[in-house]
Amino acid sequence: MRPQFLTLAAVVATVLLFFSSPSFAGDHFPNSRIVGHAGAAAQVTAVFGCETLFFDPSLNLNGRVPCYGPSAIRAAYGLTWLIDAGINGAGRTIVILDAFGSPTASEDLQAFDAAFGIPDPPSFKIVTMPGTPTFDENNFTQVFWAQEVSLDVQWAHAMAPGANIVLVAAASNSDEDLLAGLNYAINNRLGDVISMSFGESEALLADADGQRIVRKWERAFTRARERHMTVLVSSGDQGSTNCVDDTCNGVFAFQNVSYPASSPQVTAVGGTNLRFGKDGHADPNGTYLGETVWNDFRGAGGGGVSALFGRPDYQTGLPSSARRSLGMRRGVPDVAYSGGIVGGVVVHVGFGMFPGFRIMGGTSAGAAQWAGIIADLNQALGRPLGFLNNRLYRLGQIAGRNRQEQERRGRAGLFRDIGLFHDITVGDNGFVGTTTEGDVVSIPGFNATPGWDLATGWGTPNFGALVTLFNDWDDDDDGSRHEQ
Repeated sequence: MRPQFLTLAAVVATVLLFFSSPSFAGDHFPNSRIVGHAGAAAQVTAVFGCETLFFDPSLNLNGRVPCYGPSAIRAAYGLTWLIDAGINGAGRTIVILDAFGSPTASEDLQAFDAAFGIPDPPSFKIVTMPGTPTFDENNFTQVFWAQEVSLDVQWAHAMAPGANIVLVAAASNSDEDLLAGLNYAINNRLGDVISMSFGESEALLADADGQRIVRKWERAFTRARERHMTVLVSSGDQGSTNCVDDTCNGVFAFQNVSYPASSPQVTAVGGTNLRFGKDGHADPNGTYLGETVWNDFRGAGGGGVSALFGRPDYQTGLPSSARRSLGMRRGVPDVAYSGGIVGGVVVHVGFGMFPGFRIMGGTSAGAAQWAGIIADLNQALGRPLGFLNNRLYRLGQIAGRNRQEQERRGRAGLFRDIGLFHDITVGDNGFVGTTTEGDVVSIPGFNATPGWDLATGWGTPNFGALVTLFNDWDDDDDGSRHEQ
């Protein structure tokens, strides 16, 4: 039976004035994008030619876009020395939840590892949930999710090459089937980090049936939190709006955020356009040159104000300007990561008419890589961090106060020196799309600002610094004991 929408709050009621058609019954949409094939290498310092292209596609042959391999991403976010020192997620397990699975997930991971010289994970297991259909290359939905699997598995592994990986393949992309996969992972304690690179608009969950589904998700997140499992969720790829259905046959013509990224019990990961290289082009031997809000010709990082959830305690300490933008609602995202198509990552996809390496982006890439990095931190600290947001917001607020004080004094301080976060201050996540009626709409976005904002959260962290700082904030958010 299709949900019939009811409202739970004034904010939701306002949103639903613009939405009267029934939902697609809770089918989630993967937050990844493909732009094309990677291409052969131009020099020995890069595996693929796109790793050395100009940041401006108009300067490249046929408008090709630059891309990144693991070495550039690791260097950009302070991971190289950690992994070289053996802090690589060893002894930890990353759980990746996706729908349907992929017929070539294992072979694709091996091809990716061989191309970039990364050791295979100690263990890669696939849990296929009961009822999962046989893969059909003619089924658009299954193909899209199988590509998502390739991105998530390969790039979580790239950031934590020593961690075990468990892929949980849900029987479909419906809420009920994805929830069954999540509950299986939690109940069987498959790992201490869970990556979920999918979502659906909150506008599709505001009726009574939708709210029952949300409560089921929230109960699962509560159990994950009690068991010190970190849950990372991509914030969406349509900027300040979202798709109306699981084939993205149009977008909503108003601002809205994606669920489950908007849950106060998960860490939502937004997107940036990263520039890493030199002399106007990408280069795996280059340096970090900066980031802007992801907003290019194929998408933008999800972010905005939740209509379903009130402002959580950890967001009450934000500066007054940020609190005004939230009202009393939950703000998304919490953090960000490289997700642009211009500057996408190389992924191997082994099925279809043109198997091989291609460039992918989206906030999916960020959620999966965050999962890998948290596995690294868990190894470094000797126990799972669990729920991140209380720590993230305390650290972000301390860094912000320190930055303001040092700016007042005219000198750099500790948190600026160690680069706690790459604070993204340029760009917005406005989105131009087409509605189901064929109308082109321009949905205003949210601007990046100094400190936390609704486009990139706290920004993209320096994970080398966070190892020490997370350890200093050793208290549990719920007062329960750590599980090893």
